[in-house]
Amino acid sequence: MKKIVLSLVALAVLSGAAFAQSKALIDAAKKEGQLTVIALPHDWVNYGEMIEKFTKKYGITINELNPDGGSGDEIEAIKANKDNKGPQAPDVIDVGLSFGPQAKADGLLMNYKVSTWSTIPADVKDADGAWYGDYYGALAFEYNKSIVKNPPKDWADLLKPEFKGKVALAGDPQAANQAIMAIIAAGLANGGDLKSADAGLKFFDKLNKAGNFVPLIAVPGTVASGETPVTIRWDYNALSNRDKSAGNPEIGVTIPAHGVVAGVYVQAISAYAPHPNAAKLWMEFLYSDEGQIIWLKGYGHPVRFADLAKRKVIPQDVADKLPPASAYANIVFPTLDQQSALKQQIADNWDKVVGVTVAKK
Repeated sequence: MKKIVLSLVALAVLSGAAFAQSKALIDAAKKEGQLTVIALPHDWVNYGEMIEKFTKKYGITINELNPDGGSGDEIEAIKANKDNKGPQAPDVIDVGLSFGPQAKADGLLMNYKVSTWSTIPADVKDADGAWYGDYYGALAFEYNKSIVKNPPKDWADLLKPEFKGKVALAGDPQAANQAIMAIIAAGLANGGDLKSADAGLKFFDKLNKAGNFVPLIAVPGTVASGETPVTIRWDYNALSNRDKSAGNPEIGVTIPAHGVVAGVYVQAISAYAPHPNAAKLWMEFLYSDEGQIIWLKGYGHPVRFADLAKRKVIPQDVADKLPPASAYANIVFPTLDQQSALKQQIADNWDKVVGVTVAKK
């Protein structure tokens, strides 16, 4: 894991925003009085605490849209509300890495460099400040222990008859980054590579034909109820769900033996943000030491992890709760170009190969 983290931290020396966290910015944000976020469930990488602490610190109301939405939903919300300064227009987005460049190309994002800009690895940020990496995790199997007695240890296990009607994705594979990355991971574990999504799509076709795939977008409630007792989701979400379930039901989490794929998410401010100063202040909070450690408490590896570790500011009790580094020994970080190409292949071919609609309950 140390090798992976070090590989991510070729730090660029770029100037931070002069206006960052200044009294002028805080006052301007407070004058706007509100921040509109989208697709931030409170149990996703500890966003509940993040939202609570930001509101308490600055006294700015946070309007939360579509908490269970995917990256595609966030982009569409900006497009649909270009001329709308009301409560349905998001100020900020948190999307999969491949969505950032396209949103910039479409003119949907505002350039802004946070004051800690130089400590964000250069390979996960836009040079102009349109988008920047925030955290990453690896795909894992989350399962309800009261139903799953012999948990899956690898992707091939999901095809076993004992998992009939039990396996689900945590998003729509044609729109949600978490689900898209799951297909990529399944492909790598089944003879595929990062050039083609074919192996991953064929794996899910097999899973569906075996009757094991449940075409329902899994959320913690469906895992607990047994509707989706095995779910493929980011490790930080799975581990957070395990903690919050408090044994009712008991949740297990496994990092697969093969096809361990990491996904970087990125932050951005809408070019049409109704509350641009509150959006900038939100970014400053997220990328401060305080914000980064809040994400780490939610099991997400924050993008400034190396800087925090170097300065020894990570609380020991937080570090001790992270999964062992050995589970991530063979983790793969798809490049931005690879993710973009594979995302398009999956969007174009899911219906043709798998032919099942994945939807919310």
